[in-house]
Amino acid sequence: MQSPTPFARIGTRGSPLALVQARLVQEKLAQAHGIDPASIEIKVISTGGDRSQQSNASLTEIGGKGLFTKEIDQALLSGAIDLGVHSCKDVASVLPKGIALPAFLEREDVRDAFISVIAGDLDELPRGARFGTSSIRRTAQVLRRRPDLVIVPFRGNVDTRLQKLVDGVAEATMLAVAGLNRLGQGHRATAYLDPSQFMPAPAQGAVGIAIRQEDQRLAALVAPLDHRETHLGIVAERALLRVLDGSCRTPVGALSRLEGDMVLLRGEIISLDGQTTVADSVTGPAGDAEALGAALGQRLLDGAGSEVLARWAQS
Repeated sequence: MQSPTPFARIGTRGSPLALVQARLVQEKLAQAHGIDPASIEIKVISTGGDRSQQSNASLTEIGGKGLFTKEIDQALLSGAIDLGVHSCKDVASVLPKGIALPAFLEREDVRDAFISVIAGDLDELPRGARFGTSSIRRTAQVLRRRPDLVIVPFRGNVDTRLQKLVDGVAEATMLAVAGLNRLGQGHRATAYLDPSQFMPAPAQGAVGIAIRQEDQRLAALVAPLDHRETHLGIVAERALLRVLDGSCRTPVGALSRLEGDMVLLRGEIISLDGQTTVADSVTGPAGDAEALGAALGQRLLDGAGSEVLARWAQS
């Protein structure tokens, strides 16, 4: 006897954090439609980003953010799954043809956490200490504050990176507070970094739901899960990133806030050595979130100038 057809099939990476996020979508989808969560299937899909974790190379070096979503997008387009669940900061700024990102769960804490077994905060690290990260944004932000630190490659899931600290691979690292909280490991944070000084990655802390662009049934199913404030902020931040991705490979930070019907968006681009920062902000109607993000991205490019960007690209 054949198993009943699932209400929906969720595709996700197999990391502990990805599975927590997929189960959260499963639970919320079941609640929204009054069904048993067990009728919503979760399918684990191995991605190129997962398979590359052992290399310790930064995502910029090996192909960019799409490495964590490509195979899930392919499964979505082929009809093997109905929904893709992603950490939004891992989603490429330009979606593949036929894919839409219509819904976002309420955003978690956007900040980064400083984690160390020897120091209470970044300033307490001894001179020349090793800081573990493979994020070009975090590298630039750390070097901007502490140019004496030595950056060492540091990839892997949350538990892997925490274990590397214990093993002495580095004296400190930086992780997203959202991921720690979702895994029940918020207590691992040694200190919380001020987002005005350590601006998060665009879309950090948000979980997005991807569907096939023309699938009206799925669009209606996920609509109740969409959190308006999060949605507007992510649209603005991703629009900013889309402009910058098209022009330079450089560390990008973004931070949005909704106040009434107005979006406040701040952004920055930083040289890889952390010694030069171009920052700006925009405010405008929430309905213009995408246009505001694109405008700020262009202002950051204009503020840096072609000579600076060329120099950064060669560094």
